[in-house]
Amino acid sequence: MINFKPVNNDAVEALMAIENACHSHPWTLKTMSSCIGGRYFNLAAFDGDLLVGFYIGEKAGPDFTLMDICVTPKHQGKGIAKQLLSKFIEHGEQQNAENLFLEVRESNTRAIKLYEQAGFIEMSVRKNYYPSDDAAKNGFEDAILMGMALSLGFM
Repeated sequence: MINFKPVNNDAVEALMAIENACHSHPWTLKTMSSCIGGRYFNLAAFDGDLLVGFYIGEKAGPDFTLMDICVTPKHQGKGIAKQLLSKFIEHGEQQNAENLFLEVRESNTRAIKLYEQAGFIEMSVRKNYYPSDDAAKNGFEDAILMGMALSLGFM
């Protein structure tokens, strides 16, 4: 059974292991460490005592941004990312966030589908934003910016 709880800097090495396993261009240890605490918030997924996934969010004014979400390859395809994303959205609702934002590599079609199913919509594209190992892309690929309005302010 998967359970969820926030983690602190003591978990950074475990977060980095998942980050490195999931991303072609992972965050650095310094970046990961800087995104624990302060204006950042997180939730980690555990299978028993084993950390198997996480998200990191950022609060900026009335808006929240999903900065990173990962599930270890062995645990992918089991709905854990969907649960983490749902919990990110729930957290935004509970904290009265107005909007939720994220960006995703254009090549990450599984993630895009997950975000669309959760209610995120494409807002714009950042051209040549992410580094890429795909020679056909000249070393970069686009980022798709997606968002979800939680509070439109209508009564």
